[in-house]
Amino acid sequence: MYSVTRVIHFCYGHRLMDYAGKCRIPHGHNGKIEVTIEGSTLDSLGMVMDFEEIKVKVQKWVDSEFDHKMLLNKKDPLVQIFKDLKEPFVEFEGNPTAEAIARRIFDYAAAQKLPVSEVKLWETVNSYATYKR
Repeated sequence: MYSVTRVIHFCYGHRLMDYAGKCRIPHGHNGKIEVTIEGSTLDSLGMVMDFEEIKVKVQKWVDSEFDHKMLLNKKDPLVQIFKDLKEPFVEFEGNPTAEAIARRIFDYAAAQKLPVSEVKLWETVNSYATYKR
């Protein structure tokens, strides 16, 4: 099995509802995503997939969907405040954890017909969450 991985950087804010630790307070991260594509064969150029294709299909979407936005649980009272202020935010069914963000990016890449095998979201330089098939 062959694989290639494209790294994508973006900035986002979030907070976790019903959480006892520091992450209950709105805060931001410089996130790093690793999108891994797998294939059992190589194309005529000897690639699983061109890194540029991953950039075009995934990075552009991440930049428009998540970069410099607040990621909020749809039950968060901040949702209405952000709506009233016309500030950019993204709603999640539950808490916008690293796991939930990785899953949403994975699902998007899969919907684009990319043979994605794993998405890893580095929330800090020491901590990451992974979603994979």
